[in-house]
Amino acid sequence: MCLPTVGGAAGSLASYAPGGLDPGDNGVVIPGLDPSAPRRIRIYNHRSNDRIDVEYFAGGAYVSSAVQEFSYFMRDWRNNKTIGIDNRTVDIMTAAHNLMGTSEPYMLLSGYRSPETNAMLRSRSSGVARNSLHLRGQAADLRLQSRSVNQMARAASACAAGGVGRYSSSDFVHMDCGAVRNWGR
Repeated sequence: MCLPTVGGAAGSLASYAPGGLDPGDNGVVIPGLDPSAPRRIRIYNHRSNDRIDVEYFAGGAYVSSAVQEFSYFMRDWRNNKTIGIDNRTVDIMTAAHNLMGTSEPYMLLSGYRSPETNAMLRSRSSGVARNSLHLRGQAADLRLQSRSVNQMARAASACAAGGVGRYSSSDFVHMDCGAVRNWGR
């Protein structure tokens, strides 16, 4: 079970998470995300019953212990395999959440997917990409009870910092830190 909050010293995580650099470092500005303000993510996984409410960026740097805790939280719940979650994905999720103006935590449907899980899901659905960014810890499928899929997708698209997939029939939004693109079902 993830801890409810994490404190700790700020530190550089470029070596921990793939692409673990602040989006501001590469010239990307994300609306809804103050580049110098602390960043917090609140999210739960209804399958594992894990909840996390963590300040993962403080004092101008990512908090190593918080990023590690979040990466564990985002593990493949089917086999407990983990990977370092890309900080850019967490920043996009946080910025979109800020833009929606809600205090409700996200519900995580899918974070990291191991190759085995991705292959199994591909065998059941044509909507699962062979080279999914979930395999690299660069994507999340999310839901909010208080916001529609369209509201969530608009907020994520406003970040102009990654991919946004709208899955209305399944009631979730995919957010990733890949190329800027949008799609919907």
